Amino acid sequence: MRLKDKVVIVTGGTSGIGRAIAERCVAEGARVLVHGINRAEGEEVVAKLGAAAALCLEDLVDATAPERIAAAALKAFGRITSLVNNAAIVPRTTIRTATAESFDRAMAINVRAPMLLIKAAFDQLKAHEGSVVNIGSINCHSGEATFLDYSMTKGALQTLACNLANAHGRDRVRFNHLNLGWVLTPREHASQIAQGLPANWLEHIPANYVPSGGLIMPEAIAAAVVFWLGDESRPVTGATVDMEQFCVHARNPTKV
Repeated sequence: MRLKDKVVIVTGGTSGIGRAIAERCVAEGARVLVHGINRAEGEEVVAKLGAAAALCLEDLVDATAPERIAAAALKAFGRITSLVNNAAIVPRTTIRTATAESFDRAMAINVRAPMLLIKAAFDQLKAHEGSVVNIGSINCHSGEATFLDYSMTKGALQTLACNLANAHGRDRVRFNHLNLGWVLTPREHASQIAQGLPANWLEHIPANYVPSGGLIMPEAIAAAVVFWLGDESRPVTGATVDMEQFCVHARNPTKV
């Protein structure tokens, strides 16, 4: 029970990676506020997790939503010890298609909301020597050609964790950041089909993308998050970890 007595907020916790994180946190002894925007998905998750979970539905575009999320966690469980900023949107934009509106929306959900949620929960996090984990993307390093808005938001999210780690080490609140590679979620599978790939596209991914033979699963991400939320990773803070199946820096893949 690596998270016994922890109370964790997981944003975007009703599906995919966030759901896997919420489920693993409960399995490790935590109580979890599951945040999302889809009521049916959220109710399914909390029904599965039982009394250890509560649901909060809020649209992170609204700048006042983070305060309500923190308040919901306090109402449900009486405290906040941990936070996973997982919720994000992934707009496909380029320098030709990006607009002020697309940029502002991506920044609001992917960066402003995590910052304001940390702010809303900070007194609780400080009181309990808490831990924050931001879920980023390897796209923060430069990004794919069609991920302009998204890549910039993930760069800013990484800076948020690093800045706060340096600013609040003496408060004993830890901030760590995971840059995820290609993860197989139900929505990712559906998205690839919607973009024109065949139903069996997983069987034909080029080896350069999956040298291990398959995509990363949400459960692997959840296991890593538990480590960074838990006391076994203390006192490390300000870490940024690229979770991909190859080194993303100056990569020169070769056939072997």
